[in-house]
Amino acid sequence: MHESSLLPAAWNVPTEFIDRLGKQVGRQRTMVSEGHLLIILHAPPQPEDMYRKGRLFWREADANWHSSEFKGGPDALNRHLDEYQQLLEDYDEKVDQATSSLDYLEVLNHLGPVYRALCHMTQALQVAREAIPKDKLLIDYRDNAYRLERTAELLIQDAKNALDYVIAKQAEEQAKVSARIELSSHRLNLLIAYFFPIATLSTIFGSNFSHGYEKYQTPYPFWIMVGTGLALGFVIHLFLKRASQTPRK
Repeated sequence: MHESSLLPAAWNVPTEFIDRLGKQVGRQRTMVSEGHLLIILHAPPQPEDMYRKGRLFWREADANWHSSEFKGGPDALNRHLDEYQQLLEDYDEKVDQATSSLDYLEVLNHLGPVYRALCHMTQALQVAREAIPKDKLLIDYRDNAYRLERTAELLIQDAKNALDYVIAKQAEEQAKVSARIELSSHRLNLLIAYFFPIATLSTIFGSNFSHGYEKYQTPYPFWIMVGTGLALGFVIHLFLKRASQTPRK
């Protein structure tokens, strides 16, 4: 049995690989020794994952492939890439169905680790491709990984653009609401401008007909008070209207 628990016990890998492996999977990378490749990748990260789950792919010098999680053979790495493909399709659907800023933020928070994992996987497969330049499978693996990386990058950009649009739309609607509130406040101030002088004069002199001039047939003092109040209100109205039309510097 290997000293490192990361390697399956049945794998007879070069000793250099065993010496370079610790107890944790670490970053995604490729090890090369005597024509052998050991590609260490991460499973697609899930939102609840605290640590990355490692997957090991061993290519022997005779092009025989082994996998620590999938069945052996060259298709194992394709199945690994297919899981990322399915995950990106799920997030693409979530972006299309998102309707609020919280929905887009959730997608962005989950897509970030996936994008970083794909970037590092592309780098690891590029090292493998350079180590065995004549293996066409490694070229396909590398190209597929880069395609997935680009897809994740575009999804993140789409989600960010949609989030910016939602924020801008909410800000525009808030500005419209504020404008309506400001207009309503201005109209209320105009009403107050008209009736506040009347209310003040009524408070001082009273608005009933028992004002000492009851013997007059026409209550001239009452109508004078009302007219004076309206005149003062109109003056205040003109002042407020002029102040509202004055451009701000």
